[in-house]
Amino acid sequence: MTCRLPVPVLVATLAFLCPHSAAASEDEYTFPAPALDRLPETYICYMAASAPVIDGRLDEEDWHATTWTDEFVDIEGDAKVSPRFSTRVAMLWDDDYLYVGAKMEEPDVWGTLRERDSVIFHDNDFEVFIDPDGDTHEYYELEINALGTEWDLLLTKPYRDDGLAIDSWDITGLLTGVHVDGTLNEPGDVDAGWSVEIAIPWHVLEECAHKATVPRPGEQWRFNFSRVEWRTEVLDGKYVKLTDPETGKALPEDNWVWSPQGLIAMHYPEMWGFVQFSDLKPGEGWDRYFRHSEDEAKLALMKLYYAQRTYFRRHGRFADDVNELGLVEAPVDGVSWPPVIAVTPRMFEATVTASNGKTVSLTQDGHLRISK
Repeated sequence: MTCRLPVPVLVATLAFLCPHSAAASEDEYTFPAPALDRLPETYICYMAASAPVIDGRLDEEDWHATTWTDEFVDIEGDAKVSPRFSTRVAMLWDDDYLYVGAKMEEPDVWGTLRERDSVIFHDNDFEVFIDPDGDTHEYYELEINALGTEWDLLLTKPYRDDGLAIDSWDITGLLTGVHVDGTLNEPGDVDAGWSVEIAIPWHVLEECAHKATVPRPGEQWRFNFSRVEWRTEVLDGKYVKLTDPETGKALPEDNWVWSPQGLIAMHYPEMWGFVQFSDLKPGEGWDRYFRHSEDEAKLALMKLYYAQRTYFRRHGRFADDVNELGLVEAPVDGVSWPPVIAVTPRMFEATVTASNGKTVSLTQDGHLRISK
């Protein structure tokens, strides 16, 4: 659960209502920034030899032959306690669909929500986040629980930047399957877990990709995967979330992810992992992941973004000099520094040049752009 409420909801309301709002901080004038200083995870997505049957079982040969991610970690990173249960993800693609498979260890599989577009993270769930062009704006979210109930959203931009979640948007042609290795909603026995299989039609993703969306080999998109896990007990034959005895409220959920965010907030798309598409089929060979120097430039600009947001909270304006932001030295290697910064009373734009000569710019709402 990371502050995803259907529209119409204002960011200020989200910050007040949601315990994991990006606006919550020990210092109300400090904008929350990821406590990580490294580029996100990477993954090679291979082409399916044949379309899998979307039944949640993940028993096709392609799933066995392709690469699976490392075990999920806590959303804040390795500094936190490792997840109690194993979670891993694999991806495949063809000319029609993007395929996602997830395997989740779970000794007691349960679910309560059956109506589409319910707030699925109130149950244990699995979540997919997709930013096709990696600009941190206009991205997708899909959640599914062990009952197979789906919630799909289109986000105009992150909540921290006054973004809206378009709850009425649907993934037309979405295929999902869930398989429970054990018994669903039956306390008293021990289950092995549950798995999810998803097929997303490419054409549905065009809106945020701003182009025809079947990827070219070597193309990279931004993804992350999350798993929400609640601590429960069984009372009168029903699963009940454990509560804090002092407040009577449910204990905070666990958030386990593929690429750590560095803070308890999924809607920091700059922290999502990089997925590179390959035209090799599983078992035909292995492709190499290629880092692009503009990714370091984006990371440097996002550090400036966090500093600018804090500066604005404290001074009521944006800074036009990195000295005011405490960023005299470049946050990462391989970018021109200091950036060129233009400011107005309530806006700014900062620009740097990556080592490959591409110009990368950032505006006050966290929007990243790369010169072609």
